[in-house]
Amino acid sequence: MTQDTPYGTVRGPIRDSGGLMMGDDGEGLRDRLARQGEDALGKLANDLLENPLVNSAITRAFSARERAAHAQEAAMGALNLPSAADIDRLTRRLRTVGTRIEGVEESLDRLQESVDRLQSGSVGDRLGALEAQLGRLVAEVGSIAAALDARPTPLPREQERLAVDEPARKQRAAKKK
Repeated sequence: MTQDTPYGTVRGPIRDSGGLMMGDDGEGLRDRLARQGEDALGKLANDLLENPLVNSAITRAFSARERAAHAQEAAMGALNLPSAADIDRLTRRLRTVGTRIEGVEESLDRLQESVDRLQSGSVGDRLGALEAQLGRLVAEVGSIAAALDARPTPLPREQERLAVDEPARKQRAAKKK
């Protein structure tokens, strides 16, 4: 293999800018070794998983682990000790209760602010304003009731005798002739 350099053509292995040897396709030795190592490990893992002996051993190990976890939980229950799952459940419940307590505290704070606002304003002043407004409303309702109870004014005599439908009847009779 040859490589052109600023000093001329050099024979021998081609090196990259870091001084590592490069293959024909331009990749470094480290990259090739990493790729080949990954391929070899993948093939080994596949072969092991396809092997019935290894597969059954893995299955037995996981089932033994599960049985040991159940036995540990039963033993801790017999000793009246909480398991990790019990502690996690209790932790979640405590967080929920804490959140609810915070909500109650916020509601109590808002209620206290409302009570403080009511006490800070003069209750007597507010009561006087309400009584004055109530007095105005009573007077207005009284005037409306008086207007409703009053007798309607009598109609003038000319309007009592006025026949509204008479001209229309005369026109109809004239059209029939």
